[in-house]
Amino acid sequence: MEKNKELRVFAEEIRVETLKELANLGFGHVGGSMSVVELLAVLYGKEMRIDPKNPQWADRDKLVMSKGHAGPAVYATLALKGYFPKEDLLTLNQGGTNFPSHCDRLKTTGVDMTTGSLGQGISTACGLALGNRILGRNDAYTYLVLGDGECDEGQIWEGAAFAAHQMLNNLIAFVDLNKQQLDGACDDVLWMGDMVDKFQSFGWFVQKVNGHNIDEIVDAIAAGKAQDQKPVMIILDTIKGNGCELAEQTFPCHHIKFTYEQIAPSIAKAEAVLAEVRKA
Repeated sequence: MEKNKELRVFAEEIRVETLKELANLGFGHVGGSMSVVELLAVLYGKEMRIDPKNPQWADRDKLVMSKGHAGPAVYATLALKGYFPKEDLLTLNQGGTNFPSHCDRLKTTGVDMTTGSLGQGISTACGLALGNRILGRNDAYTYLVLGDGECDEGQIWEGAAFAAHQMLNNLIAFVDLNKQQLDGACDDVLWMGDMVDKFQSFGWFVQKVNGHNIDEIVDAIAAGKAQDQKPVMIILDTIKGNGCELAEQTFPCHHIKFTYEQIAPSIAKAEAVLAEVRKA
């Protein structure tokens, strides 16, 4: 049984709201949004020092969602934390919206970094972490989320070398190892080998956990913070589309189009799971 029931409830709330905003649009990045739900619940429900009433607080922790196509899940999380009304989510990716398909810090309150051009998020995250050190913000962490397909990009490995060289122990990164990318299975597009071995060879403190197990994510972050010499990498073993039957049964499910009738059963099931965890 998970120790952090309130975080499990939060995760299921994020899942439901994300599915609703995507259902209203009729297409979008369902798979990659669903696979980071538990991580977002842990970060925004427990780990990150934030203030929704003061979103530009200089000493806050920051998130770089480098796989920016998971924006819908980020927006749902921020809405649930009170950065803006949940009703605003229904404007996702529509004309004049503040919620574009990929994260944009100039549009969405609470988004710390514009992302979507895959590979670039690690560079900006390294800059934020190093900047915090230079400015004496020693308690501020930078969190980074990479996609496994994104790790095809050479810029990821330049950033990995830089972070280790600079001993950015205030940088905590995650790879969403959901085994799919835009046009197929990651191993078929470009096999990257063992991610744990790879990041360890670059000088990171590395762990691998079940990315849908909240307790394991919490414990891994605590272990990462306990050491103070290296940047932290947590490999999240996940299922793309987790908790949305429509996405789980579609391959690939990076970006899919659907009718409301097609996704309605997935929303209903997610709402039922939410009700169950609230009662547990």
